[in-house]
Amino acid sequence: MAEIKPEQIDTTLHGSGKKKKDQDSHASTIPKGVVLDEEGKPCRLCTSVASWKALTKRAKESPSPVANTATTSATSTSQPLHNTNECPPDVEALGRSTWTLLHSLTAAYPKHPTQEKQNEMRSFLTLFSRLYPCWVCADDFRIWMNEPSGQNQPRLSSRQDFGTWMCEAHNAVNRKLGKKEFDCKFWEERWRTGWKDGRCD
Repeated sequence: MAEIKPEQIDTTLHGSGKKKKDQDSHASTIPKGVVLDEEGKPCRLCTSVASWKALTKRAKESPSPVANTATTSATSTSQPLHNTNECPPDVEALGRSTWTLLHSLTAAYPKHPTQEKQNEMRSFLTLFSRLYPCWVCADDFRIWMNEPSGQNQPRLSSRQDFGTWMCEAHNAVNRKLGKKEFDCKFWEERWRTGWKDGRCD
């Protein structure tokens, strides 16, 4: 996918170059599903491929104040088609890869971790919830972990507890997205040992 030039974003988001003060006013001018970052610009890592393509299509259709139409048409026809796997991830690809990493961490976690190991993992999860590239997702995860009752605090006293906790965290996201929940009693077969029916052998 082509990079969106700043002037194209401004034209797309703000109409004919007029700045709007409120991010909420962008909702009617950007494609559905495009998430804005904290500066009001489209967040690629927070947006699905389909919504990003709709945004880039709209940006290309908007006249750019500095674009030369002859150069633009020549460039667009000479660019080779690329495999989308070589493009920056959208929110869905990032999420799938992240859940694979997080569940793999639980699978590799010690059966009986030392206090030091527990503290390291707690620190990792705290930093992860602050540094995750999709800021909306990071906020959701941090809010879920810090739920006032304390029931969602990381459970790190054993591999079994940690694996079940991570599965519950994943299911909380699945519920929010309207996806099917995973039966957490099978987390270890799914992420550590492989299924008993031998399909992973």
